[in-house]
Amino acid sequence: MRSRPESSFFKDVAVTIWKYAIAPEQTRMEMEYLERTFGQPGGALLDICCGHGRHAIPLAANGHRVTAIDSSGDALAEARADGGATVDWQLRDMLDLPWESQFDGAYCFGNSFGYLDRDQLRRFLPAVARALRPGAKFVIETGMTAESILRLEHPGQRWFRAGDVFMLNQRRYDVAAGRLDIEYTFVSDGKIETRPLSSFTFTASETIRMHADAGLKLVQMLSSVQGEPYALGSGRLILVTERTL
Repeated sequence: MRSRPESSFFKDVAVTIWKYAIAPEQTRMEMEYLERTFGQPGGALLDICCGHGRHAIPLAANGHRVTAIDSSGDALAEARADGGATVDWQLRDMLDLPWESQFDGAYCFGNSFGYLDRDQLRRFLPAVARALRPGAKFVIETGMTAESILRLEHPGQRWFRAGDVFMLNQRRYDVAAGRLDIEYTFVSDGKIETRPLSSFTFTASETIRMHADAGLKLVQMLSSVQGEPYALGSGRLILVTERTL
């Protein structure tokens, strides 16, 4: 399968800064939410776009059998270095899901869902459904739903710092394409590098319909792992669906 743009984006300095972009406390709360959603330890879970393993490692440590995939070899190297010896780490594109009825739950956190356009989602979601056992849940977390992203001011820019690495992102929303284009500039060790990355935007209702068409029925819509309902203007969407029989 041909590599998609985010495969070349998440390497070296980008992996480093993403590792520190989310506070450990947030990761802990997300991991605990996933455990509440999927139930008792021992089940087989699929982490789609696992990055450096911030969810996969603690879930495996708590007794879950985790298969974690990512298209970034650098991110997986970080994950292996951080631990998670029992995690099945796989270098694999998120569209490459060959399993059938193997997992008791799957999740995709951190905006990765937004990297897929409509045609790609029509391939991705049925593949997720096939990989799950009947009745198993799938959880996505994204800030790219239209009700969330269109509340932002565009164009805009924002700085982020992790240690000695600085990152500037500049946003432009393509109305006709329904796509948020972001240009990231990394400043590290006196070097400046710019990389583009795009995310596609769909309404929450369209996202739910695409899940339903793939055999994944709606269970819950939240704006946070604390349980607040998702609404117009919410910063993030946590969508829980379930494979139908």
